[in-house]
Parts: sequence; structure tokens; C-alpha cells
Amino acid sequence: MAAPPSTSIGDRIIGPEHPPFIVAEMSGNHDGSLEKALAIVDAAAETGVDAIKLQTYTADTMTIDHEGPGFRIDDPDSLWFGKTLYALYGEAHTPWDWHAPIMERCKERGLLCFSTPFDESAVRFLQDLEVPAFKIASFENVDLELLGQVAQTRKPVILSTGLATLEELDQSVSALRDNGCQDLILLKCTSAYPAPPEAANLRAMNALREQFDALVGLSDHTLGSTVAIAAVSLGGCFVEKHFTLDRAAGGVDSAFSLEPDEMAELVAACRTAWSSLGSSRLGPVDAERGSLVFRRSLYVLEDIEAGARFTPENVRSIRPGFGLPPGDLPKVLGKRAARKIERGTPLNWSLIRD
Repeated sequence: MAAPPSTSIGDRIIGPEHPPFIVAEMSGNHDGSLEKALAIVDAAAETGVDAIKLQTYTADTMTIDHEGPGFRIDDPDSLWFGKTLYALYGEAHTPWDWHAPIMERCKERGLLCFSTPFDESAVRFLQDLEVPAFKIASFENVDLELLGQVAQTRKPVILSTGLATLEELDQSVSALRDNGCQDLILLKCTSAYPAPPEAANLRAMNALREQFDALVGLSDHTLGSTVAIAAVSLGGCFVEKHFTLDRAAGGVDSAFSLEPDEMAELVAACRTAWSSLGSSRLGPVDAERGSLVFRRSLYVLEDIEAGARFTPENVRSIRPGFGLPPGDLPKVLGKRAARKIERGTPLNWSLIRD
């Protein structure tokens, strides 16, 4: 199946024939400060991204305040080692009364703003704020009830596919489409923080596109911009990347977030990568037509009298490219000059007779 040609979020058209749609994920990098959250919006606007994405939850809508097994992060390699889930979500959440001022600042700066809901109350809240789209996080992509509630808003849905098997994704996509979702973008995602580039498996974007007849992109947790650029070169039309003002200042997701200069470089590089895709047509393009002169062609290497035969000694394929194609040399050798020809003359058929 062929993926749809495009969809839209707000006034932005998203699809293979349009520059990649690039989202700066604020997450919890505001560090509990609305002033910093607004500064993140301002900095993101300067980088050239299309949108800011928030996350809409509270600690209580995500989990319970509990110390038992599974409720504390016990992986020593985790950025959040030792924290309880409740404490982490309490620290990282974006207060709901901040959403409206953040969205208003985005509007002022020419950015779209949408969010990831984590429960039905968040869906209702965001719907009241008239968000242009909904994002589903990887850890929620198997929550079919939540997917149905989001789909019923009839807003575009961006679904991260981290952790999900093909069978699970089939159920997730069906839950969305069966409940009215018509505009769907599937994001390849590796749910590790940070994610190693070798685990990105970007070729899976082709499988997602073909299996689900959907636009595809990348939710990127790797360091740097290389993987995002590669995703665009493989046809990804949507890139989401965590964003912070300063990694050194800390923040729950800062370790795998881009700073403003880096985000600006990613935006420029992704759009350059997209523009380089061009078309599948072969043959010289306008930018290289001037170089045709540097092809080889058939030239006379020494003065030739009228009626003299052309030989390997007096005709050869050299640069520049104003003479006959090199492939015509066997047809020329042994024939006679139609008139006297001076050394350095490009051969053409008017100079040749049997």
C-alpha cells in the first residue's frame, strides 16, 4: 500500500513532498519554572522548528505514591536511578495551568503547540484548549482505551512506536482508525534514554509505511542530529527531538536534549537532506548542465588535409565535450575528411565523408 501523500497539523502540511516537520519536545526541561518554559519556547522559535510539544499529566494520573517493587527506578544506568516513579513525574510534569500561557507564547512566536495526554482527563483538557493534534507516547501505545478517546477527537494523531511489536501496533492502529482517526503519523522510536544510534533501526520506517499506509517519522532519543538526518533521508517527514536551553544546567531529560545552536543545526541539516532527495529522474539537472563541457568528445589532434583518412593518431577522445561522443570513434576511424581540418577542431558529421 502507498502512504497518503500528506496530512496537516494546523497550517502546516506534512508529507514526503514537503520539508520535514520538526518538533522541539519540552518535556520536563522547564525545571518547574514557567519563566523557563516560556524561554524554551522563545529559543525554539529562533531555531526554525515548527512546533513545541508538551506532556500533559500529573504524578497522580501516571502512578501512585508507593515504594514497593517496580515503583522505584533501580537500573543504575538510568538517568533517573533511585527515584520513585511518583517523585519523578511530580518533578517532570508541566502544570496544567501553564499550558495556556505556553500555547499563547507559541502562537505569538509562530509555532504550533500540542501535547501528549496520558489519561482521559488530559484528553478532555487538551481538547478544551483546541490543540491541533495529539501525540501518543511509546509507553502508552498499547493503551487501546486511551487511543480510542484520542481518536474520537478527530484530530491528527502522532503515535510513537517504541517497544511495540507488529501485532501490538496492528491493534493500536486499528483502535485509532476504528474510532475515527483519519490523519495518522507513525514515529519510529527507541525507548532508551539516551538511545544508542545502532538501536535506531530506521529501516523499520519503511515497514511502518507499507504495513499501515501511514506517514512516518522519528521520535529521536539519540545524542546529536545524525540519526534524525538519516531518518529524513529515508523518507521520514516528521522529527521530534527533546530540547533544552542548557544541558549543563540539568533537568530530567536534559542529558539527551539538544541545545538551541544544536537544534538550529538539526533543522537546517534535516531540511537540506530533504531538499537533496529531489526526484528519481535520471539525466543532467540544471545545476550540472554547465559541466557537460568537461565530458570527453572526439577532437582532431593534428592538421588533416581534405580527403585524408581519420586514424587513431589524428583523432582521439579528449576533453572538452564539444565534439562527437567518444562512442562514435569506431564509426569515424577509416573515413575521410570532408575538408581541411585544423588541429584542436571538435569533430562533427559535417566534417566526415566516406
